[in-house]
Amino acid sequence: MVVHEEDPYNAEPPRSALAEHAITPVETFYSRNHGELPELDPQRWRLQVDGLVDEELSLSLDELRRFEHHEVTATLQCAGNRRAGLLAVRDIPGQHPWGDGATSTARWVGARLADVLAAAGLRHDASNIAFAAPDIAPEATPPAPYGGSITTGKATSPEVLLAWVMNGEPLTVAHGAPVRVVVPGWIGARSVKWVERITAQHHPSDNFFQQSAYRLLPPDHDDPAPGDGVELTAVALNSAILRPDEGAVMTAGPTEVTGYAFAGGDRDVVRVDVSADGGRTWHQAELDDQLGAWAWRFWRTTLELRPGEHEIVARAWDSTAALQPEHAASLWNPKGYINNAWPTVSVTAEHPPEVHL
Repeated sequence: MVVHEEDPYNAEPPRSALAEHAITPVETFYSRNHGELPELDPQRWRLQVDGLVDEELSLSLDELRRFEHHEVTATLQCAGNRRAGLLAVRDIPGQHPWGDGATSTARWVGARLADVLAAAGLRHDASNIAFAAPDIAPEATPPAPYGGSITTGKATSPEVLLAWVMNGEPLTVAHGAPVRVVVPGWIGARSVKWVERITAQHHPSDNFFQQSAYRLLPPDHDDPAPGDGVELTAVALNSAILRPDEGAVMTAGPTEVTGYAFAGGDRDVVRVDVSADGGRTWHQAELDDQLGAWAWRFWRTTLELRPGEHEIVARAWDSTAALQPEHAASLWNPKGYINNAWPTVSVTAEHPPEVHL
């Protein structure tokens, strides 16, 4: 793992490791944390459901598991994924230099959040569902537990889970044990780990990470107040080149190029183009089989590289016919979120060695 911070632990897999599996192994799955990992006793853990409901609930893990089980294959992506590309444009103090690996895909099993809310008698006037967790985040002023919210429309969609299984095994502490929220298609910050309270309410969460942290600000907005900027929800169309790696030196000739593309929201990736000459000419890549409506798609193509320097570029299209923006410079923002510009890697192709008979 590429470790950006030891405490709290923040790390991503290198591109080569991410390229190995369309379903990311637990030990390779990126880890984004704002405070010390809380170790909760599953036997004592309880989930409180309150707010705009007819009957407040207090569920043990065993009681939560009595709800019907569902499995969803979903990609989670940090809002700061590919921030390194924005840092190359202009410095962003205090933010981790995430590369292309702050995104991963797993098979999640749990209860539908919609079913739990229905059991509590969710009222029709609840517009937002807020989540609270026990991990304390020092970056909030004063330090405060992590939290966030999603709209009721999203919360009651069938893909949103209260999950306790990841890739066929119980959740690990690093990934939210005993139970985490999984909100497919939305930024990873809304998939709250170690969830302990769910509150139906008239407004978005007033938690620091909903009102101040995960918001898209204009480039010149250097002294934001809570609520400024755009609240981040669905993931923007994005892609990355996983192989070859940046700075690779290889033999000239046919070269396989692979990567991922992810549309977020309820959109699909429908096309990926790849260029070996910085975007002057393009080749359409082959898309791997779709893992599910909420998962990334791996793609691959073979480019003929002549001896010399090459800038390999990719661009993805989604089912609304949207195309990734070309340049990171046009996307720079003070927190370094949502860099979905065309990914590039620079490589060198060398003449094959001479064979002497």
